[in-house]
Amino acid sequence: MYELNNEIDIKEAFQRAQKGHNNKAKLVASLRSRYNKLEDKTLFHEEFVHYLKYAMIVYKREPTVENVIEFVARFATSFQSPPKTEEEEQQEDEEEEEEVEDDHPFLSFIFNFLLESHKANSHAVRFRVCQLINKLLGSMAENAQIDDDLFDRIHQAMLVRVTDKFPNVRIQAALAMTRLQQPKDPDCPTINAFMLILDNDANAEVRRAVLSCIAMSPRTLPKVLKRTRDIKENVRKLAYQVLADKVHIKALTIAQRVSLLQQGLHDTSEAVRDVVCSRLLPSWLLRLEGNIIDLLHRLDVENCAQTALDTLKAIFKNKPNEELLQERVQLDNRKLIPVDALTCENVLYWRALCEFIKAKGDEGDEMLEQVLPDAATYAEYLNGYLRAVPVLSEEQRADFSQLELVMTKEFISQQLIHLIRCLDTNEEGGRKRVVAVLQEMLALPQTPSSLVSLLTEKLLTLIPDDQRRIQTVAEIISDVREPITEASQPVDENESRRQQVQLAEVKVRILEAKQTLEDFITAQEFSRAAELKDSITELENRRNQILQEIAESSQPADKETRTEKNDPETLLRCLTMCAELLKQMNIKTRIGPTISALMSSLVLPSIANAHPAVRNMAVVCLGTCTLHSKDLAKTHMVLLLQIAQLDEVKIRISALRAIIDLLLLFGFQLLSETAANQTALPSQSPDRQEEDAPLPAAEEKGEAAGDTSKSILVMFSEFLDSEVSDLRTETAEGLAKLMYTGRISSAKMLSRLVLLWYNPVTEDDTRLRHCLGVFFQLYARESRLHQEVVEESFLPTVRTLMNAPATSPLAEVDINNVVELLVDLTRPSALIKPSTNTEVCVHDYLAVRMCGEMLKDPTAPEVRLYAKTLSNLELSRDETVRKDLQTLLQQLVQVHAIKNTHLLFVCTGQRKACTAKGGRKPSRRAESSEESDGENVPESVSAVRPSRRAKTAALEKTKLDLNTLINQEANVS
Repeated sequence: MYELNNEIDIKEAFQRAQKGHNNKAKLVASLRSRYNKLEDKTLFHEEFVHYLKYAMIVYKREPTVENVIEFVARFATSFQSPPKTEEEEQQEDEEEEEEVEDDHPFLSFIFNFLLESHKANSHAVRFRVCQLINKLLGSMAENAQIDDDLFDRIHQAMLVRVTDKFPNVRIQAALAMTRLQQPKDPDCPTINAFMLILDNDANAEVRRAVLSCIAMSPRTLPKVLKRTRDIKENVRKLAYQVLADKVHIKALTIAQRVSLLQQGLHDTSEAVRDVVCSRLLPSWLLRLEGNIIDLLHRLDVENCAQTALDTLKAIFKNKPNEELLQERVQLDNRKLIPVDALTCENVLYWRALCEFIKAKGDEGDEMLEQVLPDAATYAEYLNGYLRAVPVLSEEQRADFSQLELVMTKEFISQQLIHLIRCLDTNEEGGRKRVVAVLQEMLALPQTPSSLVSLLTEKLLTLIPDDQRRIQTVAEIISDVREPITEASQPVDENESRRQQVQLAEVKVRILEAKQTLEDFITAQEFSRAAELKDSITELENRRNQILQEIAESSQPADKETRTEKNDPETLLRCLTMCAELLKQMNIKTRIGPTISALMSSLVLPSIANAHPAVRNMAVVCLGTCTLHSKDLAKTHMVLLLQIAQLDEVKIRISALRAIIDLLLLFGFQLLSETAANQTALPSQSPDRQEEDAPLPAAEEKGEAAGDTSKSILVMFSEFLDSEVSDLRTETAEGLAKLMYTGRISSAKMLSRLVLLWYNPVTEDDTRLRHCLGVFFQLYARESRLHQEVVEESFLPTVRTLMNAPATSPLAEVDINNVVELLVDLTRPSALIKPSTNTEVCVHDYLAVRMCGEMLKDPTAPEVRLYAKTLSNLELSRDETVRKDLQTLLQQLVQVHAIKNTHLLFVCTGQRKACTAKGGRKPSRRAESSEESDGENVPESVSAVRPSRRAKTAALEKTKLDLNTLINQEANVS
C-alpha cells in the first residue's frame, strides 16, 4: 500500500483513481488540499477537465472509467458543506449562506462544463455527461441547495437528453432528473416526461430506470400500475417492487388491488409471482398489522372469490404449520364457526385454510382434524344453514338491503358447500349423511337456484359409479319436476244415502228372516229352519260390509298424485342438474335409457322454451350429451347449427361451443355422415356461399361432405366479422383449437386470424388477443406442416393489408410488423423439433414466392417490403436454391433498375445473415441499443463454446487503461 502525500497532482490522482483498490477518500482529500492552497484556480479547472475528457469519450462501461467517474463525482461534491442540524441552520445568517455558495466554485464549474457538453455529437460524451450529472446530484446531501438558474439549466438539458436515441443516455438522464421532480406541481415537466417515457419508450431498461425513480402521486400511480402489465418480465417485476415499497394499500382502489393480485399471482414469469408473494403481500399485511381478515375486507371477496383464495394460499405458503393453526378462524368446541358469526371473509378464510391443509396430503390429515369436524356433524351444520337462507318475493327483491343480505348468505352457503371436499368421507355413516343432506337440499324448492350446480357437483363427487350418479340425479329431477301432492276427496252424499238405504233393507230382511226362523222352529220344520239360518248369516255379512263401506266413506280420503311443473325456474333447476351430471360423466359412458328419457322429456322440449335462460341451459345439455354418442351428434348437428345462427347471442355462443367440441372429438367426418341423412344445411347468405372456403385437412368423400364442411367454415368466417365481440372471440378460439389439433388446415383461415389479431377493432378484447398470441407461437412451432400453412397465408395477408381502403381499420395496421411476425413464425430454427434432413426449408419457398410477386410488377409499392424481407430470411444451404434465387433476382434487376440496397445485398451473395442458422442482420436500431436490455439484439449464432483460457485472454483484451492515452498526450505536449 503506497503512502499518499499531503498533496497530489491531478494527473497522478486520475491515474490512481482508475484502480479500484485505491482509497478514493484519501485521493479526494489530498487533491482538495492542493486545490484549497491555490489562489488562481483557473489552471486547476482546465487541467482537471483535460484529464476528465479521456474518460468521457469512452462509451463502454469499463471498470477503470467507472472508477474515474466515481472519483470525479466525489471530489466535486466534497466542497459542499456537510449536512447541518436544524439548530445550526437557524443560527446561520444570510451572510454565512452567501459564503457557503462561494465555497464551491469548482462544483459550479463542473456543472457548467457538463451542461455545455451535453449536445456533443458523440453518444459516449452525452452518456458520460448525463452519468456525471446523475452522480453529482445523487452525492449531494438531502438538504442541499443549488442556484435556481443552475437548476433550470440542468432541468432543460436533461429533458432534452431523455429523448436521446441511445437508451443508455436516456437512462442516465432519467436518473439524473430524480431529484428534480416536484410531485405537488400538477404541471411538473419532469414527471410529465417520466410518464411519457413509461408509456412510449421502446427500451425496457429505460422504462425500468424511470420506474425506479419516479415519485408516487395520484397522477403517476396509474402509469406505474400499467407497467405491471408490461411486455418485459423485468419491468413488471420492478413495478410490483415499487408498489410494495412506495404505495400504501389504502391508496389503491378495490379494483386496483384485485387486479394487481389477479395478474401478479398468475403472471407467466415465476420471478414476478415471487415478488408478489414475497414483497407485495407482506408489505400490505404489515400496513394492516398482520390482520388477514382485514386484508380480505379490502378485496371485496364476494365478487372476486378466486383471487382472494389465490391470495390466501400465497400467504399460507410462507407460514409454518404451527403459525397456520394459531391464526385459524375462531372455531367453537365443535370445530365450527357459529352461525351468527359467519361472514364472507371468515368463511372464505376457513375454506382456504382447509383446502391448503388438505393439499398437503397425509401430512395435513392431523392438522385438518383440528380445523374441521367429522362429516356427519358438518352435514347437520350445513343443512341448518341452507334451510335458513330466506326466499324473497318479487316485492322484497326490489329492496336492495334485503337483496344484498340474501346474496351474502348465498355466498357463505357456496363456501360451506365447497368445504365438503375437505371432509373425511371414508367413514360410511358420515358419507351417507352428507349425500342425504345434498339430495334433500336439491329436492327442496326453497334452495336458491345459484346453489343447484354446486350442490350437484359435490353430490356427484361422493358417488363414484356413473350408473348410480345417473339414477340419483334422475330421481331428484323427477321429484323436483313432478312433486308428490296429497289430494283429499270430499264425501259423496248420494253414495252415502244409497248405502244407508241398502243397510236399512238388509236390516229389515234380517228381522223378517229371524221371525220366520222362530215360526219354523215352533212348527218343528228343522230342515227349512237350517236353510233359513244360512240366509240370515249371508244377510248379516252383507250388513257388516255395508257398515264398513259407510265408515270408510264418512272420512275424506287423502290421495297422493304427481303433477308436472313446467315453470321456467323449475325447468332451469332440472336442466342445471342434468348438465352437471353430463359434465361429470366419463366421456366413454354411453347414453342409456335414463339419459335418453331425460333428453326426450326435458332437454329437447326446453330448447323451444320461451325463456332464454332455459333455452341456453338446454343447448348446453344437448351439446354435452352429444359428446357421449356419435349417433346423437349426427341427429342433432343441424339443430345446433340452426341455433348458432338464429337465437340470442348467449345461446348462439353455447351452440357454437357445442359444435366446435363435436368437431374436435369426431372430426369433419361427422358432417359427411350427417349430410347423408339431411337434405339441406342451414342457409347461408348468397354472397358468403360464393367464397372459396377452405376444406378441412382430412379429405372428405362426396360433394355433400364438401359442401357441408364449406358451409361450416363459411359460418365461422361470418362470425369472425361479427360486431358482437363475445361471438367473435369464441369463434376465433374455436378455430385456433381446430387448426392446432389438425382438424382444419387452411391458409385462408389462418390469414383471417392474423388480420383479426392486428385489427384495431379488437384492441380492447384482451381474451382474443391473448388467445391468438399464444396460438400463433404454439401452432407454428409444432411442425413443419404448420409452418407451410403460415407460409401460404403470407401473400394473401400482405395483399389484404396493402389493398385495405383508407376507411378500413386495417389501414392503420403496421404491415412491417405483420411481415416480421410471419417470417419469425416460419423460421426453421423456431421448430420445437427441427428437421434433421436437408430438405428445402419453408423460407426457401417464401423467397421464391416473393420474387415471383416482384417480377409480376416491379413498380408495385409492396416490392420494397418484399426486398427488405428477403434479407431477413433463414435460407437453406442448398446450392440449387441459392442459384435459383440469384437468377430470379438478376432477372428482376434486368426488368427494372432497382436501387434497393436490400436486393443488391442478396444478389451479390453476401448471405451470411441469411445462411447462418438463427442469424439475422441486426437493424440500425439494434446497433444503437448497445448495452440495453437485449430487446432489439438478434439471436446469437450457435458456435463452439470457447475454453476457459480463451475467455480469460479475451477478457484481458477488453480491459481499458486510460494511462496509455494520458501518457501519449503528455509526450506529444
